[in-house]
Amino acid sequence: MIAAIFLSVALAGCAEQGQVDQGRVIDYDKAKGLATLIRDAKHEAQNPDYSHLPPVVYQKPVNPKEMGAEPKAGGRMKLDTKNKQIIIFDKATQNFKTIQYTPIDEQENIDKKHPLVYDKDQDKSKQFPIIDREKKQITIYSGRQKILTTFSVPEEYFALPDNTWDSGDEVRIYYKVEGKALRFMNISKTDIFKK
Repeated sequence: MIAAIFLSVALAGCAEQGQVDQGRVIDYDKAKGLATLIRDAKHEAQNPDYSHLPPVVYQKPVNPKEMGAEPKAGGRMKLDTKNKQIIIFDKATQNFKTIQYTPIDEQENIDKKHPLVYDKDQDKSKQFPIIDREKKQITIYSGRQKILTTFSVPEEYFALPDNTWDSGDEVRIYYKVEGKALRFMNISKTDIFKK
């Protein structure tokens, strides 16, 4: 009997504790307060794995003080410069698509304050991706990988929205009920990730 009471108390205590989810935002509906994300399967800050399907949707916290910076949505899940591939989330198929690209220019060790990606006079980051449909080239910057790359892809991919080539913000969510965030942190916009 005593063991049963302790077990029920322990289970009740566990039920009150929430869980943490982390992922990359692929869609954000500001009006409805809904963020759709691809979960990070590894939970490794320097080596995330955005491959968990299906996407999950979270309602932003009811308490505005528990909501961090609103997230930017993007479709790029991975930039693989070794194999010259970009993995995107394709909304039409609700799945990932691997696109082979042809490199035009690639520069490594480009930190977030480098003049190629940061406007010192305006004290702000330059906007990426840069899509040049006339020249058939795309320029993206990966702050985590410190890579600035310009490449070309097959012509049909230039019809995709510009944010297909952008990485969405990474967010961390604390919740007790699946789909309802109690705390929403935009970790892409916190100081630790800007360094």
